[in-house]
Amino acid sequence: MKERKVRVERTTKETAVEVTVNLSRKGDIEIGVVGLPFLGHLLQAMAFHGGFSLKVAAKGDIEVDPHHLVEDVGLVLGEAFARAVQEFGPVRRFGHAVIPMDEALSEATIDVCGRPCLVYRADYPQASAGDFPLHLLREFLTGFANAARINLHALCRYGENGHHMAEALFKAVGKAIGAAYEPAEESAPLSTKGSLG
Repeated sequence: MKERKVRVERTTKETAVEVTVNLSRKGDIEIGVVGLPFLGHLLQAMAFHGGFSLKVAAKGDIEVDPHHLVEDVGLVLGEAFARAVQEFGPVRRFGHAVIPMDEALSEATIDVCGRPCLVYRADYPQASAGDFPLHLLREFLTGFANAARINLHALCRYGENGHHMAEALFKAVGKAIGAAYEPAEESAPLSTKGSLG
């Protein structure tokens, strides 16, 4: 079977992002998001628990606002997953996971359906994890869902520690990705309509 590996680059006046995703291999994870170690920590957890290899090299104008870099990493990662489906064929489509981390519980559900939609619910007790503003996770997930062309429901059910809530959420997203992007039989219908197009 051909290795399901995709590399995507995006360079603007604000950011430079390069992402490589390999859905056929797990454990090869290298995350470098300059100036945003907490985002790198979350991406590491997502790939590890999703069972896929991920390389990210990203830098941007975080001295202005980390928003640009966080959003662009989400966009480029999402584009990589969209291309994986385009290049390597149908996937199982649905994935779901509920993950605890200490007192926190988070949930993610994915439909690889070609219709971008994000439902995101998170009421973090703290505004940041370290120096990272937790409200920016919405920007990452929005960019990811839109570019990947998926329906993503990402819910932090409860928690007392924003770090734990966010980390549990990204682990859940990873698990859901791992299930949803498993290869499907070419002949298997992906929709009652007969097509997702």
